[in-house]
Amino acid sequence: MYGYSGKILDIDLTAGKIRERPVEQDWAGEYLSGLGFNARLLYEEIPAGADPLGPENVLAFNVGVLVGTTVPTASRTEASALSPATGLFGTANSGNFWGSELKFAGFDGVVIRGKAASPVYVWICDGQATILPAGHLWGRDAWETVRRIRRELGDDAIQVAAIGQAGENLVRFASIENGPFDAWARTGLGAVMGSKKLKAVAVRGRGAVRVARRKEFLQAVDDTRKAIFSSPFYDSFCRFGTMLASLPYQEFGALPGRNYQRGAIDGWVETRSRKVLPRYSTRGVACMACPIACAHWVEVKEGPYAGLRLKDLEVTPVIGFGAGCDINNLPAIAMLTETCQRLGMDMVSAAAVVAFAMELYEKGLIGEKDLGFPLNWGDERATISLLDMIAHRRGMGDVLAEGVRRAARHFPGASRYAVEVKGLECFLLDPRARWSTWTLGYITSVRGGDHLRTRNPVENLRYNENPVPYLTEKFGFPEEMYDRLDMPDELKKEIFDPVTRDVNIPKMSRWAEDLIAVYNALGMCIRPPVLHTVGPTLFARLYASLTGIDITPAEVIRAGERIWNLQKLFNLRHGEKPGDADYPSRFYEEPVRAGPAAGRRLDREKVREVLREYYLARGWDPDTGVPGAAKLAELNLQSYTHQRS
Repeated sequence: MYGYSGKILDIDLTAGKIRERPVEQDWAGEYLSGLGFNARLLYEEIPAGADPLGPENVLAFNVGVLVGTTVPTASRTEASALSPATGLFGTANSGNFWGSELKFAGFDGVVIRGKAASPVYVWICDGQATILPAGHLWGRDAWETVRRIRRELGDDAIQVAAIGQAGENLVRFASIENGPFDAWARTGLGAVMGSKKLKAVAVRGRGAVRVARRKEFLQAVDDTRKAIFSSPFYDSFCRFGTMLASLPYQEFGALPGRNYQRGAIDGWVETRSRKVLPRYSTRGVACMACPIACAHWVEVKEGPYAGLRLKDLEVTPVIGFGAGCDINNLPAIAMLTETCQRLGMDMVSAAAVVAFAMELYEKGLIGEKDLGFPLNWGDERATISLLDMIAHRRGMGDVLAEGVRRAARHFPGASRYAVEVKGLECFLLDPRARWSTWTLGYITSVRGGDHLRTRNPVENLRYNENPVPYLTEKFGFPEEMYDRLDMPDELKKEIFDPVTRDVNIPKMSRWAEDLIAVYNALGMCIRPPVLHTVGPTLFARLYASLTGIDITPAEVIRAGERIWNLQKLFNLRHGEKPGDADYPSRFYEEPVRAGPAAGRRLDREKVREVLREYYLARGWDPDTGVPGAAKLAELNLQSYTHQRS
């Protein structure tokens, strides 16, 4: 096959056997690769009622078909399993160099099933795979694991997906670390690896990706690069990365200050915003094939964390720990980032769990005798200690390792402080203060309270207006951006007001979810300079010229819709109910207490109305959110209709 390696490794840890399975031609056409392959595979192979931490669960890594080529930002691999955090479709995306190395080794994906009798790791090199003992690595943190595997195999270019102590101890929000500094973070996939006694998957390859129509492909790559460079977000994103959002969130009063009690933080701009970034970082860090280099190489040269060096200061830990836990300096946040990376924990959930515990401490629901130390807002040392307790399930850490939904059951009255959707801790933007396509996505996302599966490609962070409350958000860009947006004209007319260009939130949510599903299937990054410039037209050209499989832009976006619907069907099979698509009660019952959004809270009936409009836009039952028979037939998913629960 062109583009694809044509083979997926299938590893049974119980039996200690490895086999190869071919990439099916119909899978390539209908599901593309990456997330698409995972959705199809998991739906077919994980039965209803399976234990996420049991041997019946299946963990799949599938690489985007564009990965390993010169397509800009094509570095992403999707990892998926039944989530220990939500009990639903658990999935996470990561870049760096692991996916391209797997392609160069001759495989498009790795499927892992069963459970080893003792700790093991998998070694994949140039078309061969071996299961090796990992008893000497068990108990090591993720960074040390990466170093030791590279040393014992004698190659510093080996790429390693590894778990730390959190994964070994089945923390429900444990991550799979992708080398030292990146991760498949959300939905607890590290705990799935830990349950299988799988410490790591190491890969090395020296092959190449075959291109079907080289001249056409190079032209499509060049046009994609030019599109990304033309984005008005490009220069600022190269300079600040995701930290661009650190100022608007404060200005809107949308920070999750002190576990969503305060929308703005005193001194935020001077201590934790992008304006402070140059003190600690002077250069960017890029993933494979990326011309943006949005991550920051951080060096702390003085103070208690002097000598700290790592890839860091994404907006996620800065807002999670800096606002959620009110930790008031970037060096401490960098130290917490390293702590999570070493222990192997999702930083969104880890910060949310600590913020939840801090509020319980503030409210007197837990005390120093329960923890062994005070847990006041902003206490960075206590936060580091608590993260270590969680990763090793010591004392109160054993309760908190279950995530905020389960942990809240241990303390009367604590559920109101547990900010989660479908069991997954929410991202770091308060929907009471900023209502948008992005925040509606918290409750429509197939993986729970999440920020990376739904985003308006032309979201404008200069504005915080809903011209029609709950239904529309302001566009506010030059007309040229509207004209250049790669979206079918008829759909543009439905989503954008013909006069004001205001954006219909439920309809844009449907489009954005399908589009991002394509990104996660093909292996490209969704950073704003890419998401707003690269759409189904360029994707169709890249895919067809690389693989030799002709596809139209309409078929590309239809594949994204098919992938989204199949994930939804997986969730229904595993017990998702209509009422699960809802915000925490705190957002309805308590107003934001401080900042520009003080006094705001969500209107439950308005949220239900918008959710109903979203379901209608998807062709799902407007009351239950169950995909209708006509929609499933349209997507060639009719054979799955009778399997819904």
